[in-house]
Amino acid sequence: MKILIQLFTIAAVLYFSPLDARSQDIVITGHVVSKGEHLPFVNILLEGTHYGTTTDITGHYLLVNLPAGEFTLTARMVGYKTSHKKIILKPGQTLEVKFELEEEVISVDEVVITGTKTFKRKTESPVIVNVLDAKAIRAIAANTVSESLSFQPGLRMETDCQTCNYTQLRMNGLGGAYSQILINSRPVFSPLTGLYGLEQIPAAMVERIEIVRGGGSALYGSSAIGGTVNIITRIPQRNSFEITSGYSAINGSATDRLLNGSVTTLSQKLNSGLSLFASHRQRDAYDHNADGFSEIPTLANNSFGLNSFFKIDENQKLEANLSSLYEFRRGGDSLEEPAFLALQSEERTHNVLMGGVDYQYTGNNNRNTLILYLAGQTTRRKHFTGIMPGDSVARLAYLENPPYGNSKNNTLLAGLQWNHLSPGFPGEGNLFTVGAEYHSDDVYDQIKTYHYLIDQQTRNVGLFAQSDWSVTPGLTVLTGVRADRHNLVDNPVVNPRISVLYRPVQTTQLRLSWSTGFRAPQAFDADMHIAFAGGGIQKVELAPDLHEERSQSWSLSSNFDKATEHFIWGYTLEGFHTLLKDAFILEETGSGTDGNSILVKRNGGTSRILGTTLEIRANYNQKMQIETGITLQKSEYGQAVLWSSELPGSREYLRTPQSYGYFTLSVTPPGAFSASLSGIYTGSMKIPHYGLPGDPGTPERDELFTSPVSWEINPKVACRIDIPRMDVSFEFSGGVYNLLGHYQNNFDSGKNRDSGFIYGPARPRSVFFGIKIFN
Repeated sequence: MKILIQLFTIAAVLYFSPLDARSQDIVITGHVVSKGEHLPFVNILLEGTHYGTTTDITGHYLLVNLPAGEFTLTARMVGYKTSHKKIILKPGQTLEVKFELEEEVISVDEVVITGTKTFKRKTESPVIVNVLDAKAIRAIAANTVSESLSFQPGLRMETDCQTCNYTQLRMNGLGGAYSQILINSRPVFSPLTGLYGLEQIPAAMVERIEIVRGGGSALYGSSAIGGTVNIITRIPQRNSFEITSGYSAINGSATDRLLNGSVTTLSQKLNSGLSLFASHRQRDAYDHNADGFSEIPTLANNSFGLNSFFKIDENQKLEANLSSLYEFRRGGDSLEEPAFLALQSEERTHNVLMGGVDYQYTGNNNRNTLILYLAGQTTRRKHFTGIMPGDSVARLAYLENPPYGNSKNNTLLAGLQWNHLSPGFPGEGNLFTVGAEYHSDDVYDQIKTYHYLIDQQTRNVGLFAQSDWSVTPGLTVLTGVRADRHNLVDNPVVNPRISVLYRPVQTTQLRLSWSTGFRAPQAFDADMHIAFAGGGIQKVELAPDLHEERSQSWSLSSNFDKATEHFIWGYTLEGFHTLLKDAFILEETGSGTDGNSILVKRNGGTSRILGTTLEIRANYNQKMQIETGITLQKSEYGQAVLWSSELPGSREYLRTPQSYGYFTLSVTPPGAFSASLSGIYTGSMKIPHYGLPGDPGTPERDELFTSPVSWEINPKVACRIDIPRMDVSFEFSGGVYNLLGHYQNNFDSGKNRDSGFIYGPARPRSVFFGIKIFN
């Protein structure tokens, strides 16, 4: 706390330093238009001085008290090409400057924040940041965040339980616990909410998703080894509304129904804004192999939230967001009966509340920025995981004490960040960032019947510093370091990183990065999931001597984009290498005293992930756009991991294909109709399969299964009807998920099935329809 106070004091002193002495009563006024219409919220910047503003709701702007001299005035807005104008400012002058912006055919230079914790344009960021915006999410017909993320290079969403269908995100081959999930730039996703959270967030809540692959512990602390995903909720930008209703038929035998709504509004003076969103989802259970046990659970979800901002004055801004998520899911058999009367059942009821507040003060002509932030989440979960015993005595004991459980989880984050822009620094200037944050997370999860208890409290204090140095117009060097004091780690952990951006020409960026990271010895995500295997349950226990694992990550990339009058195309080629020391592994040690399978999480030796990602994008005349990405990789442990007590171990990462990728194709010809085609490719991989001798629905013994290659192809067509007199539009859409029907056809059957034996697309062929009303 003393460090926080000291940093705040230093920052406050700097804020009240004098304004630029060169200001000489010079004013610039003007407007920004595109295709004859005024554009609100366009960023207007006086290059080299750090004076700037945004256009108001009418598309006009005003800059005052400017310095004299020759400058470049720039107008920037996401979705439009940046415009530059040379101007000469003289004392006492009032100058009018008008801009007309062209729409971008491909958004290759959005403003992003996740890579450096400061706002940077993608082509100027030393760290590769991929962006999945709301328009792209709509094109792939995604209903949730989890359905969106596979359409990014190096990312893969997988379903890991046949009964409850929990999912995890894999980045560059590493499991979900190696990725840091942020909500509005804050790490409030806890190890518990990571199990189902990405599927609980409706896509309708999302403004954009920013993805940084590779180590990020130097900024975000523990767990950001595989990468960082920043989910940014709807931002109030104009007065608007949107209502969407969707229906899908899952292989003709189950339905999935959605209703989403959002409203954004701005005050007349544009100094405050509010976005409200709500979502309802109802899905039937689906039984693919007709054994009476579901492969897709029943689901009921209600979500609502808000995102807001308040400009206190020209220098102060307050942002606040709040989300509430309720979800009920149930898988297994006898779904109309209480869970404990089913032969096999998993039931989960989640109530999640998360939110945050940011206060920002900007001073000294935008050279200094102080950010104070507070964020958190609370989760309450009731759950059931059980198999009805066959023996009459055991069945009676089971019915008298069914395995119901309760979970409580609270996460709190508090911190401050100070940015100082030093234009006089050697070269082209330097943006310094320092900060401190406190993070706590308490998880209590208990099932008394199984003598299962996780009572985990983690506390972490982190200090970070970063230098974003523009050495020349074409060379940027980013260096940073973070020190963490984690209560489950014996000694403080220091993680440095360095990234270099070189731009030899305007169309090309070359990047080189190195970073370190760590994961604390605690239970994460899948460690808190009790699976079914071998006729009983399978649970994870932490080894008594478990200690932190460390990482080193390297990446080298080339990014190219070239535009002509009617055509733009580009690519990103990246090579990556991650080395884990004392890597966490899961090994089966046999059965416990209750006969259930035990997996022990302990430290192994080293492990290594080596691979390359290629992303290609092109757009013709704003009428046809294609994006595709492919990842090739190899992931191995230094020594074999004994995933089964019956079979020899394997050095190869399980559930990790050596190749996977995606593509999206959008066609928007003149007129009312549009179409899109998206797809996900997953190469073969090794899947652990636990057996039960004598059971007809499972293998006789454990086996390591090699899954087939799968393609998930999703066509969609839409028709838009505008009603100008009402200032409203209607869009009707329809399509097919998983057109080729590549869905697993060798599920285990019956109550003793191995629920972890699941792979491939998350749903079979499904027809969907939707209607959207918006302005």
